[in-house]
Amino acid sequence: MSQRPKIAVIGVGKIGSAISKFLAHSGDYQVVAVDINRQSLERIAHLANLETVCTKRLDYAALAPHLSECVGMISALDFPFNPALAEVALQCGVSYFDLTEDRETGAAIRRTAEKARQGQIFMPHCGLAPGAIGILAHHVASAFDSVESIHMRVGALPQFPTNKLMYNLTWSTEGLVNEYANPCEVIKQGKRIEVPALDGIEHFSLDGKDYEAFNTSGGLGSLCETWLGRCQELNYKTIRYPGHQYLMDFLINELQMGLPEKRSQLKVLLDQSIPMTPQDVVIMFVNVTGEKDGRFQQMNDSRKIYHHDLFDEHLGSIQITTSASVCAVVDMHCQGYFDGVSGFVKQEAIEWTDFVNNRFGQYYAV
Repeated sequence: MSQRPKIAVIGVGKIGSAISKFLAHSGDYQVVAVDINRQSLERIAHLANLETVCTKRLDYAALAPHLSECVGMISALDFPFNPALAEVALQCGVSYFDLTEDRETGAAIRRTAEKARQGQIFMPHCGLAPGAIGILAHHVASAFDSVESIHMRVGALPQFPTNKLMYNLTWSTEGLVNEYANPCEVIKQGKRIEVPALDGIEHFSLDGKDYEAFNTSGGLGSLCETWLGRCQELNYKTIRYPGHQYLMDFLINELQMGLPEKRSQLKVLLDQSIPMTPQDVVIMFVNVTGEKDGRFQQMNDSRKIYHHDLFDEHLGSIQITTSASVCAVVDMHCQGYFDGVSGFVKQEAIEWTDFVNNRFGQYYAV
């Protein structure tokens, strides 16, 4: 058995391959990269500290032999696969991490976590949003004596937009459609409610550029539960360039492409018509108001993270931020950060300063 902790990465597409590279290049982990696509595995097979597994299925029988020496499993697959993978992790006794933004998927994994073994943790929502943005927002809000509002705004945007949507695909198209079409959880006037996606549009400028932001589903993770009764308003909105929401609202609502039976058609349409780009920028913005030191105050945190070269290749900012976030959480787990904890763990259980001081989380320290 290797002296390095062994981590299984399930799915080595755009994000999963970046996660594998972060962990393998650290020199402190042995990575087991698993996929049904042999070509995807061949692209990273040259990495040191990494072994590849090509399988026809992603069930217990296929995965268990490769998880026997692992301390953790990361799912980098689209959210529909994650409940079943969490069950596999449970049966194999390994801790589980994923990037899901889907609320029902997160709830299913939480139910699985109730049966966790001692020291086995389950952490969905480990990406950018939900994930790092929630850790940051919780950190900013916790500095107040009492909180009135917490606003979180995140966008993964093309640096050079050219089409009518002012957008390029940068991550999972299925996840994108899901967050544009599903109801959004918020706290409003102290109550936990649902509001429609693509509503609540607002406009703002940052560093001389104009943006819009609107409701999207899943970005809050477990923050509504954490802050219910402690603030009057909590919401998450996705940042885009002006004009994007109008066209997506036409597709999702007026053409009814957001209906469950039509979402696969919309996914195919976007995949075939909207090019991907590695030249992107991630924008994170947190705004908190409340009482501090006897005065009503506002605190903001704004960050921009750009694409750049890593590991002798070019990685997009969404690859860097998503991979760095989940790798930081896994790294902290392996270093004993969650010792004594079992079952479901919220992202906001992590202190932001610990997160950005981690060797992977430091990519957010901009």
